[in-house]
Amino acid sequence: MKLRNLFRIVLATALMTLLPALAPAAPLTQVTWLGHSAYKIVTPGGKILFVDPWITNPKNPKGAETVAAIDKADLILLTHGHGDHIGNAVEIATKTGAQLVATFDLGKAMVQYGGFPEKQFGFPTTGHFGGQISLLDGEVKVAFIPALHGSGIDAAEGSAVAAKSLQYAGQPGGFVISIKNGPAIYHTGDTDLFGDMALVKDFGPIDLMLVCIGDKFTMGPKRAAQAVKLVGARLAAPMHYGTFPVLTGTSGEFTEETKKASPGTTVKVFEVGETLAVPLAPAKPSPKRVKTTR
Repeated sequence: MKLRNLFRIVLATALMTLLPALAPAAPLTQVTWLGHSAYKIVTPGGKILFVDPWITNPKNPKGAETVAAIDKADLILLTHGHGDHIGNAVEIATKTGAQLVATFDLGKAMVQYGGFPEKQFGFPTTGHFGGQISLLDGEVKVAFIPALHGSGIDAAEGSAVAAKSLQYAGQPGGFVISIKNGPAIYHTGDTDLFGDMALVKDFGPIDLMLVCIGDKFTMGPKRAAQAVKLVGARLAAPMHYGTFPVLTGTSGEFTEETKKASPGTTVKVFEVGETLAVPLAPAKPSPKRVKTTR
């Protein structure tokens, strides 16, 4: 009888040890680069976000069919009003009913001049720099981050002003997108390096930094690597390069500069259409308290 009880105890202990390892892994956040500065993010809960969705860009030979296949989207996030970032936003919004996440000025300009459906932009999905909003029942939090760039919008056909006339669209920016049970992702938008990037991590450790490196209109690889250092990102992925010949920054140069500037950061160079499953960074152990004597 004692042996039987001992066997049960040993078996129960073994099961308690093995079951966590046998349990299915929690779903991860899926991040897909669609070329230039365009990304699709799928949360562990299945919510779909598009950031700066110029999907039919020259880097993406399958852009048109990708847009045609989109049948679901919850949020569209726009960093600023330039056409190479607005891209296919209106088409995606019209097809899916996705809500626009943008600063107030950019959102209003998108509705008035860009053709974005008016009912899909409003108070719940707008904010401004330094602020953070909770969306999709807490599945996603978005913090608005400044950027050094421009943001005028070319008026669309059918708007109240002359087509292609440049209209005010607020200040440019970026986002820290914090996913419930998932990573924090910093999309820089178009920007130069600036010292206050060091404060981005006030919104939490950055698991993935999507950073512009093309030069000419944004910072180039060397300054982008310094930006990664300031942010302290765990992973960094270059974007906004090679789309046109004038965007001369390269992923190879960025990788080498990041090794020097921020050796603790891993660089991930996406292929267009590639998806990366991004986990949370491992939690750091709490510092041990040191007893002091007097």
